Amino acid sequence: MGQAVIVDAVRSPVGRGRPGGALADVHPVDLLAKVLRGLIERTGIDPAAVDDVVVGCVGGNGEQSATPGRQAVLAAGFPVHVPAVTVERKCGSGQQAVDFAVQGVLAGAYDVAIAAGVESMSRVPMGSARMGADPHGPGVTARFPDLVPQGVAAELVAERWGLSRRELDEYAARSHALAARASDDGLFAAEIVPITTPAGTVERDETIRPGTTVEKLAGLSPAFAVEPHLGRLPGHEWTITAGNSSQISDGAAAVLVLSEERAAALGLRPRARVVASAVVGDDPTLMLTGPIPATRKVLDRAGLSVDAIDAFEVNEAFAPVPLAWQRELGAAAERMNPLGGAIALGHPLGASGTRLMTTLLGHLERTGGRYGLQTMCEAGGMANATVLERL
Repeated sequence: MGQAVIVDAVRSPVGRGRPGGALADVHPVDLLAKVLRGLIERTGIDPAAVDDVVVGCVGGNGEQSATPGRQAVLAAGFPVHVPAVTVERKCGSGQQAVDFAVQGVLAGAYDVAIAAGVESMSRVPMGSARMGADPHGPGVTARFPDLVPQGVAAELVAERWGLSRRELDEYAARSHALAARASDDGLFAAEIVPITTPAGTVERDETIRPGTTVEKLAGLSPAFAVEPHLGRLPGHEWTITAGNSSQISDGAAAVLVLSEERAAALGLRPRARVVASAVVGDDPTLMLTGPIPATRKVLDRAGLSVDAIDAFEVNEAFAPVPLAWQRELGAAAERMNPLGGAIALGHPLGASGTRLMTTLLGHLERTGGRYGLQTMCEAGGMANATVLERL
C-alpha cells in the first residue's frame, strides 16, 4: 500500500471572535474560500484534480449551515464537480478532517483531497444552534447525572491534578509570550494566507497579547463560579478565567493530502506523512482528559515513545488540559506548544485542528524535528491524536 502525504498546509490569521474583530466582517464561506485559493496558488495544483474537500465546522447553523465547504469551493472558483463534506467532532473537527482525508487516500477512494476547517464565532456564536435545547436527552442524563459545562469540567480537571490558579495563569502568560515572540520573529508568516476584509488586509493574528503577565491575569474573576455551578463543587477554589482559557475566534485552515504516487506524478514535494492517528472516548464529566489516552493510543500505534516526539501540540482549550496531559505523559515542557497555543492564538473551533497541524509542520521544518504529535480535547469526553513525520 502506498502512503498518504501532506504536500502543503496554510491558514488564515486568527481574529477575535466578536463584533469588531479583524475577520468579523468576512462571511465564513468567503474566509475558507480565500484559504482554499491560497493553498491552490501556493502548490500550483489544478483544483479540478481534487476528489473531495473535507471540512471541519462545529457551528452548523446560520451562515455555516449550507455545507460550508461546498459553498467555499464554489466561492474559490473550483470547478463545480469538486464536492465537499462537513465533519463535526466538536473541537477536533479539523483534525478529524485530516484523518478522514488521509484514510480516504490510503483506501484508494481519493488521489487528491483537501482537509480544511472553518469557524466564524463572531457571526455564528458558539452554542447558538441549541437555542435552549437539551443536547443530551434523558438516557444520557440518567446514566451521567453529573454532567457539567466545559468550563466547569476544566475546574474539575484542575482540582483532580492539583493545579493552582497561579500555575494556570503562569501557563497562560507563557502561551502569549511564546506566540508573541514567534509572531515578531516572522515564524507564522509562511503559513498565513492574508485575508482581505472591508477594512483592509489582515496578515497577523489579532489574538496575541504581548506583555501578558501573571499579575494581570490574577486580576480576572473566575468565569464559572456562578449559579447553578457553585453547588456542584462545594468548597472548591475556582480557577478558570477568560485569561487562562482559549479565545473565541474566527479562522480557517487547509491541508493538501495526496497519494505518494500522485504527488510524484505532479512533481510536488511532500512535506510530511501521517504515521498514525487515533480517536478515543473518555469520561464525559471530566470531558477534557481524552488527550491523555488518545496520546497513549497513537504512540502505541506509531511504535514511538514520548521521548521520540520532537514537538507536541496539545490544544489549549483551558490551561489545565495541557498541564494535566504533561503530568501524565511526562513530556518535556519545552516541546509542548513551543509557539504558544489557543490561549494566545485563539480557538476557531472547526479550524483549530488544521491550524495546529499547519503550525506544527512549520515548526518541525524550521527546527529539523522528525516527529510531531497533536491532540485535541473535545466536548462529550472525546479526543483525537495524530503523529506526523516530517519528510
